[in-house]
Amino acid sequence: MDREARIKDLISKMTLEEKVSQLSYTSPAIERLGIPQYNWWNEALHGIARAGLATVFPQAIALAASFDEVFIRQVASAISDEARAKYNEAVKRGNRNQYYGLTFWTPNINIFRDPRWGRGQETYGEDPFLTGRIGLAFMQGLQGDDPERLKTAACAKHFAVHSGPEKLRHVFDAQVSQKDLFETYLPAFKLLAENGVEAFMGAYNRTLGEPCCGSTYLLKDILRGAWGFKGHVTSDCWAIRDFHENHKVTRSPEESAALALNAGCDLNCGCTYPMLTLACKQGLVTRAAIDAALSRLLRTRFKLGMFDPPEQDPYAKLGRETIGSEKHRQLAREAAQKSIVLLKNEGNLLPLDDSAKTITLVGPAAANIQSLLGNYYGLNSRLVTILEGLAAKVGEKPAISFEYRQGSLMYDDIHQSFQAFGATGHDDAPMFGLDNTDVVIACYGLDGAMEGEEGDAIASDSNGDRDAIELPPWQLKFLRRIRKAGKKLILVLTGGSPIAFPEDIADAILFAWYPGEEGGNALADIIFGDAIPSGRLPITFPASTAQLPPYEDYAMRGRTYRYMEEKPLYPFGFGLSYTSFRFDSLSLSADTIAAGGSVKASLSLSNTGSRDAVEVVQIYAARENRRATDPITSLRAFRRVAVPAGKTLRVEFELAAAAFESVNEAGISVLEPGAYTLTAAGAAPIPVALERGAARPVSAIIKVL
Repeated sequence: MDREARIKDLISKMTLEEKVSQLSYTSPAIERLGIPQYNWWNEALHGIARAGLATVFPQAIALAASFDEVFIRQVASAISDEARAKYNEAVKRGNRNQYYGLTFWTPNINIFRDPRWGRGQETYGEDPFLTGRIGLAFMQGLQGDDPERLKTAACAKHFAVHSGPEKLRHVFDAQVSQKDLFETYLPAFKLLAENGVEAFMGAYNRTLGEPCCGSTYLLKDILRGAWGFKGHVTSDCWAIRDFHENHKVTRSPEESAALALNAGCDLNCGCTYPMLTLACKQGLVTRAAIDAALSRLLRTRFKLGMFDPPEQDPYAKLGRETIGSEKHRQLAREAAQKSIVLLKNEGNLLPLDDSAKTITLVGPAAANIQSLLGNYYGLNSRLVTILEGLAAKVGEKPAISFEYRQGSLMYDDIHQSFQAFGATGHDDAPMFGLDNTDVVIACYGLDGAMEGEEGDAIASDSNGDRDAIELPPWQLKFLRRIRKAGKKLILVLTGGSPIAFPEDIADAILFAWYPGEEGGNALADIIFGDAIPSGRLPITFPASTAQLPPYEDYAMRGRTYRYMEEKPLYPFGFGLSYTSFRFDSLSLSADTIAAGGSVKASLSLSNTGSRDAVEVVQIYAARENRRATDPITSLRAFRRVAVPAGKTLRVEFELAAAAFESVNEAGISVLEPGAYTLTAAGAAPIPVALERGAARPVSAIIKVL
């Protein structure tokens, strides 16, 4: 009996109550039919989360900073290996509880449209193209290569138009134009839907008046209709209860359950779908609708092999030795190295050499495990802090003296102590005790207590969001005192979102994100030159909170590098190296392109420095004489390219005509005739990129027919 026949046979033997029981995330066993208990709620944002020991990779936003699709797929494949190993071990012990299954509610491919959003760290940044490519690679690594059998099931979330505020997510109605909807908020979801992602998760909020988990427009018209999605849809947790309790679009739990199911939401993470039995008896839903939802859920379980004999399981040999293996630890270290962004390096202070005889490490992020983890994390016995990583590295260099002082607090300025350096008097008094220090490394920024999901970030006053993007004033005050002491200062910032700070606050600045279990070692590798920084910003760093549009406004105008008119602190795509690069002679295989066609763009990339290094070549397209609502420029391709010192390589991209499409006010993709500028660059091609040290971009004109 084939899979579809088996699904149909199982459903035909179930009672209404049994069918409904299988539509909740805690699906009980139906022993008479051989259906085991299963819990659909599992997390794998940057490693298996909330299930004990696992490899902790850098946070999602950090993985995006690698701009490396092939590597991200490798990371996700390692995560799915650990997922299968955990599942195998759990089933052996009769553990079918939450977080030990094979359906993972990741990746989060929402657009990080506003840097105040606490959950932006879970995303791949502000750009729909980058988000789609990284999200697709992660999905493919989780699900594997077999079109008939899933390694694990990935879930694209949160569908759709969801990016804060956290405190309003249960009541908010995201009003957005059709142009912004289809040009910014939906492309990544469309890409994953068309490439076989197994599941979608609806968002908490309403979009254009409808609650996302019960939206006919989003789930029926777009997802299953226009995009032809065949997988299953789950609600966010307790989002369906919000229909009647917060959104006030229904009057009772049974009406809410019926609205969600009829719109195409198959699985309820929450407590509302048990009311489907009553809703069916009241005529609010049909048995056929229940059967359709159940068939999609059973299909996922069959594709995961949950009803096959063990000898048919290709992943049966994955066991506990896979979880947190040394191979995966090294992969986590490489991921952290690739994600760290060098923002400033005045006087080529970095990498440090043996001339620095005394190094003083200060700051509350240096020994803070929360500065490694972000949110949705696993745990293991070797979480290497920045302090530990630097201490180990300095231990290999006996001529260097190394000292550490916390210096100040992470979260507020209560009881700040500068006495560790012998300071006396007012806060602006000189900081003594640094007389014999050659270099100060200061570790500040954010951690998981300061930004995150509603209810998780306990040091946030805004339900996990930030009211301002500036470096906390008590941290800035301490840094200014170090600066006043006149010592060379390396600033390491941790966090999952942009931080604004004065340009002169340090000689060298590294943005480390939440770098995972090997974060301390990876940072030490970068600081001492055993690895060359190659991370790039997947999100614009505004200069101040004042540059941001109102947080509740979902219009894209004024947001992200694609629409922002003001000068940011650091542009999208930016990141320095320990060498210098030069872009030359961008040429096109044709000077015109039409629908269905393609063009090859090639350029010379030279490493003009003395170190072998990687540049991230980025291709942007901009329409001349654009409308006010059109993007200023848009990323259309990217690639990491390793270039030996002193060498020049020719780099080629093939761009389909779709790279020049835009979305009109009706939300329809169109290929409008006219002249377009293609630019190859090391960051978004705006003047501030050159000011900050990015290579000068090169451009060419192509005409769309």
